[in-house]
Amino acid sequence: MAGEHRLRRVLGPVALTAMGVGAIIGAGIFALVGEAAHHTAGPALMLSFVVAGVACVFAALCYAEFASMAPVAGSAYTYAYMTLGELFAWIIGWDLVLEYAVGAATVAHSWSGYLRDLLKDHVQLPKLIAEAPIKFDHGHYVWTGSLFDGMALAVVAVVTTVLVLGIRESARFNATMVVVKVSIVLFAIVVGAYWIQPENWHPFAPYGYAGLNFFGHIVGEVGDKGKPVGMLAGASIIFFAYIGFDAISTQAEEARNPKRDLPIGIIASLLICTVLYVVMAGVLTGMVRYTEINVDAPVSAAFGRIGLKWAQSLIAVGAVAGMTSVLLVMMLSQPRVLLAMARDGLLPPGFFAAIHPRLQTPWKSTILTGIIVGGLGSLLPIDILSELVNIGTLLAFAIVCAAVLVMRKTAPDAERPFRAPLVPLVPILGIFFCLTLMLSLPSVNWLRLAGWLAIGLVIYFCYGRSHSRLGKQLRHEIATHGVSPAGMPIDEP
Repeated sequence: MAGEHRLRRVLGPVALTAMGVGAIIGAGIFALVGEAAHHTAGPALMLSFVVAGVACVFAALCYAEFASMAPVAGSAYTYAYMTLGELFAWIIGWDLVLEYAVGAATVAHSWSGYLRDLLKDHVQLPKLIAEAPIKFDHGHYVWTGSLFDGMALAVVAVVTTVLVLGIRESARFNATMVVVKVSIVLFAIVVGAYWIQPENWHPFAPYGYAGLNFFGHIVGEVGDKGKPVGMLAGASIIFFAYIGFDAISTQAEEARNPKRDLPIGIIASLLICTVLYVVMAGVLTGMVRYTEINVDAPVSAAFGRIGLKWAQSLIAVGAVAGMTSVLLVMMLSQPRVLLAMARDGLLPPGFFAAIHPRLQTPWKSTILTGIIVGGLGSLLPIDILSELVNIGTLLAFAIVCAAVLVMRKTAPDAERPFRAPLVPLVPILGIFFCLTLMLSLPSVNWLRLAGWLAIGLVIYFCYGRSHSRLGKQLRHEIATHGVSPAGMPIDEP
């Protein structure tokens, strides 16, 4: 029985680091950087990436400790189950579903836009499948004349097929995409540095440094739409770009030596990408004044402005490759979170924990993930998709940091092949930075998060609680002995 739900251990530290880089470098560096610089942070976006990177370093150290202790699929869900109990585990697992599925849909939407821009002089798609059917225009949602975004749907279908075929094939495909896009990023940095005009960096922080939103009461800088702006608000917007290291931990069960390889992959990919992000933000805002940065395709458009059309096309190709690997890693991670939840009985195991006997991949949940991501990415506008992701990601990171504090108290002698340094300082700082960035987001994000979690709690109390393996074990002990044993361990599936 156990063999039906086990994954193949084939990933080493290089492959895991490549997966992290694959997930991190993508929509953030090719798309969100334009929105954040133009409307929220200006040249201070360089500091925004530093702040977001620092927050991720603290969270990554906590992730690495748990990943080395519990090398099984599930990421933050598994860590919460180990330390905070089943209800918190369900909440964080449901939160990860939001993070990966909607995040992947956002990337698919952006991927389609870049490819259309790349092919616009050569190929014209039929209007009915050219783009999402609705978009936000001048304060209203309007119909675009399309039925769905055919490009977004097609790329999701291809990625889903690759993921069903196997983890080794997925890792090879991702590694190829990572080489392409990192080369393009380095090219853009080196060539773009020649065209930097230092006066474009002045004023450095035109929107200020901080605007905090205390549930509708904004303290600090406010934009023309009533939303927080400034360097911290910029960090909260581009935080979406950093969730790649979280995706690495979901591949714990497929790592050859997870106690060593997972911490290496998590921390190495985060450090590499933070440096690239900061430098790219500096080059972009130095090449083009922040008020003139193209929001939809900021990096390639910057080279078009200086007359390097060949470079513009080359960077567009890199953006397509970059977003493809982000999409792959996100859609790789989603079924593994569902797998972990199904193993614990919180979701139907016959479907979500089903491993293909030959391919050894969670094929049913992978196909379901592809259907959901394809539907969202091809039908909804990017602003609705992107705003759902960041606050959920920050909440997940804060809970992992809190779980490290709890675990150090409840199981101080547990084997920790990798130990987060300076505990309790590191997890406390992780919680602080994540909550600060959450408070830099508009109020509507909190409302959407609350609505999503409410739906998840309904599913938990209607299905998960009564089918939980731990719950069944506890009910058996109560029926047999009349009491629930204190500190009952959670047996590994």
